[in-house]
Amino acid sequence: MNADSLFDRLEPLLTQVSKPIQYVGGELNARTKDWDAASVRWALMYPDAYEVGLPNQGVQILYEVLNERADALAERTYAVWPDLERLLKLHGLPQFTVDGHRPVGAFDVLGISFSTELGYTNMLTALDLAGIPLHAADRDDSHPIVLAGGHAAFNPEPIAQFIDAAVLGDGEQVVGAITDVIAAFKAEGSPGGRDELLTRLAETGGVYVPRFYDVGYFPADGAPNAGQLAWVRPNRDRVPDRVSKHTVMDLDAWPYPKTPLVPMAESVHERMSVEIFRGCTRGCRFCQAGMITRPVRERSVQGIGQMVEAGLNATGFEEVGLLSLSSADHSEIGPLAKQLADRYADSKVSLSLPSTRVDAFNIDLANEFSRNGRRSGLTFAPEGGSERLRRVINKMVSQQDLINTVTAAYSQGWRQVKLYFMCGLPTETDEDVLEIATMAQDVIRAGRQATGSRDIKATVSIGGFVPKPHTPFQWAAQAAPEVIDERLRKLRAAINSDRSLGRNIGMRYHDGQPSLIEGLLSRGDRRVGAVIEQVWRDGARFDGWSEHFSYARWIAAADAALSPVGVSIEFFTTRERFADEVLPWDHLDSGLDKQWLWDDWQDALTGYEQDDCRWTPCFDCGVCPTMGTDIQIGPTGKTLLPLVAKTPLLARSADPAPPVTPSPAVSSPVRG
Repeated sequence: MNADSLFDRLEPLLTQVSKPIQYVGGELNARTKDWDAASVRWALMYPDAYEVGLPNQGVQILYEVLNERADALAERTYAVWPDLERLLKLHGLPQFTVDGHRPVGAFDVLGISFSTELGYTNMLTALDLAGIPLHAADRDDSHPIVLAGGHAAFNPEPIAQFIDAAVLGDGEQVVGAITDVIAAFKAEGSPGGRDELLTRLAETGGVYVPRFYDVGYFPADGAPNAGQLAWVRPNRDRVPDRVSKHTVMDLDAWPYPKTPLVPMAESVHERMSVEIFRGCTRGCRFCQAGMITRPVRERSVQGIGQMVEAGLNATGFEEVGLLSLSSADHSEIGPLAKQLADRYADSKVSLSLPSTRVDAFNIDLANEFSRNGRRSGLTFAPEGGSERLRRVINKMVSQQDLINTVTAAYSQGWRQVKLYFMCGLPTETDEDVLEIATMAQDVIRAGRQATGSRDIKATVSIGGFVPKPHTPFQWAAQAAPEVIDERLRKLRAAINSDRSLGRNIGMRYHDGQPSLIEGLLSRGDRRVGAVIEQVWRDGARFDGWSEHFSYARWIAAADAALSPVGVSIEFFTTRERFADEVLPWDHLDSGLDKQWLWDDWQDALTGYEQDDCRWTPCFDCGVCPTMGTDIQIGPTGKTLLPLVAKTPLLARSADPAPPVTPSPAVSSPVRG
């Protein structure tokens, strides 16, 4: 396929679509490399709108890592809105990248990063627009390798027929290894074609190629195991029985992104972000991210400081988010917060800690992050309404812990607290959910008592629980949408039962219907692929957006696609799994021992709490010995070096000495 820019043909269409700026490219720190100078060319896709996809750290990291290689190039593509989709089809234009506006079908690899399964239909739209056959079996040597990654790739079976390969875990190193394999293959003249290239990738043990694995099912005959997956096994030599995840152990050696992208259009995160550690050992049983990213690996205080400085210099952002699954759990978060706050005390730069646990939060830490006067609301996630339910999910936070924390926050000047919960958790009852109302009302009372003011607010945000693969709850039955919706109705009534308190409590929630579809996609097997294709052909796009999501369309597609094979949407969602059941992702190794997960599931049912293994002896989840890794935590005792002071302009003009490097603390925002 010709790789020339399509922009001259695309530009006239942009006057006819919403937010045309999202398709223009040219962001600060974007890269466009010489096509002919690269041996391997990647198109990286986040399967959602530009405003959601551009800030994604995973795509930005891979974009920069690949473009640093002399023999590779990477460009970005995002899901196009339906208005542009229609125009592209009308005018015969394909899916394109925003960097060089090149056809996606001209690249060697189309790498798609899935943070959520609800992006699957957007992938099909991109394949269709790109002229890439939807089914991997129909592709030939002229088509890109379609490669899935991200958290949803830990069970890629529902999209097995649409992708050529999937990668589990961290991508920084494996994209280089894949590039090496493809470059060598092309240099040899591509012997054996597409099949041989995929075989070479699969035999590394770190790339999963679904077509090289056959699956079998028990008959849908009314037996206890009717319709269940019976086996998964390789269908050729040179392919491993199990495929392992990738783990980057030294995060300081991979300080990406060094030059973050600055969006041309408004995006969901207007800040520069630094991942301060990866992994989690808290053991929350519902949390797939915490399970599949083990072990904990911390960036050093010095490494974080260097990334913050470089990122501010490169972007001009005025907010820095210190990211992780629970950022306050970094073993040196106190010294880190103080030293960063000291460094940028006289600047416009604000620091934020988006993810904070109640039991890791303290006022001194919060004051360091708000020292420059910016004091936004605080967000905490008790997750379960009752202490009994929090023991089930292993979220070891008492109601008194929460009240003490928010009381201290209110007394120090905060006036807004957001509390995040889930509805539909295993063993949950109406009474567990109604305790959310009691907790929220107690928070308002505590705030009023601490401040003497009635201007105290709390927001209760509730999402439907979705059981995920590679967690102790992977065997759990998902709550039906009508159960979730009825409990949320009762909760709203309970919050409003005391108007003097209820008017200060906001309630935001998602109904149970999208959660059920996410559950179908997250724990489905290859038979669910037919549902995805059917619903896409029926018009499904942007299913993660409430205004585009259609539950009726998904249910109709599920009935049409699953009934002929003797299963149903309930089979994949509201059905509890058996102990010895073969799960669709069992051949994909996250490092977690399946027996340990099952034992933790049984512990959950009895309300037994599991400790955090960072501070207690190992409890044999399997990750460290299986992956040859270990937990990495401080303290290191190292500190941030002070930034070089900025020399005033007049002093520099009178002094023949060379100017010093300016401090990022005085950078101003740059937009395009």
